[in-house]
Amino acid sequence: MPITELSGAEARRAALRAQGLLGAAQRGGVPGMLASLGAVQLDTISVLARSHELVAYARVGAVGRDAVERAYWSDGRAFEYWAHAACVLPVEHWPLLSFRRRRFRSRGRRWHDVPAGVGERVLDRLRSEGPLTSTDLGGAKRGGPWWDWSEVKVAVEWLLDLGEVVCTTRRGWRRVYDLPERALPADVLAAPEPDDAGCVRALAEISGRALGVATAGDLADYHRLTRAEVQGVLADTSLVKLSVAGWREPAWAHPDALAALARRGRHRTTLLSPFDSLVWDRRRTERMFGFVHRLEAYVPEPRRIHGYYAMPLLAGGRLAGRVDPGRDGRTLVAKRVSLAPRALEAMAAALREAATWVGCDAVIAREVAPAELAGPLRAALQR
Repeated sequence: MPITELSGAEARRAALRAQGLLGAAQRGGVPGMLASLGAVQLDTISVLARSHELVAYARVGAVGRDAVERAYWSDGRAFEYWAHAACVLPVEHWPLLSFRRRRFRSRGRRWHDVPAGVGERVLDRLRSEGPLTSTDLGGAKRGGPWWDWSEVKVAVEWLLDLGEVVCTTRRGWRRVYDLPERALPADVLAAPEPDDAGCVRALAEISGRALGVATAGDLADYHRLTRAEVQGVLADTSLVKLSVAGWREPAWAHPDALAALARRGRHRTTLLSPFDSLVWDRRRTERMFGFVHRLEAYVPEPRRIHGYYAMPLLAGGRLAGRVDPGRDGRTLVAKRVSLAPRALEAMAAALREAATWVGCDAVIAREVAPAELAGPLRAALQR
């Protein structure tokens, strides 16, 4: 009999399994994880590690950070482009983002006016000199704030938007720009580019597989599509319409997620990047886990509640706390911790494991809420 309704617990299990956080270890390591998620968000903030490294750590375990970087960027496996935000994407998805490249071209600009002739000079240099960063090309800024881009930075980023250059690696956290015909596999470049509806349909399918069960809005947010675009193609995907107890909107589940509902598996206990695809959609996170998650990095410090880079704790299939981490030499410092009493041992285990991964040999907890858990947490960290 077809499944027409899921409980909230079933929807959570489906999402966790689809996200690689429930069940057997991720097959294929980091490349396999990227293929399953379809997109891994990048961010400039580095606390313990950068977000795309933390996403891999949460699913694959304590793989060395250099190995994580190689797994993303070596052998033409991935490229960087605009999806949920700036993301690492499987190279096979290049044709599926053609609708976005076409839209950039028809719009004629992003937020900067592109200086005449500079793009042609950038392309000439890439052809003659090989892959280059914006620094190699002459510098990213004109000396002002971060958005005060130089002419060459404006031009090369516009070329990236259009797909006339591509980024398949970073160097010192700077994008390395190259020509698609040199950086992307020939079969990817030769693949036909779908029309706009075909791109949206394929991306909705990818999002559905990565999310397990989702509303149309959830599916749209994964690749920053519009809800109307997604709703227009859902009937032509493999996703199954059903309801989830407590959700106001209809849901759509991937057949693989439904087939796996009866399977049990080990829940991962880990700290999550604030930009992890399990929690990057704040409304979905609150609906699915009853957990209010906000990034406070850009909030003035006196107004922060949980800290600059609060990382949610995943334990037992629930979001059960958060920690704002930092480092002091070889000590991982949990600057602010908040957690449910039942998650005390899980928080201690997650902090110890994360400390080992980033090369720390001690963990200390400073501010703990509720305060009565401070002593027990500190004792657990020493075990």
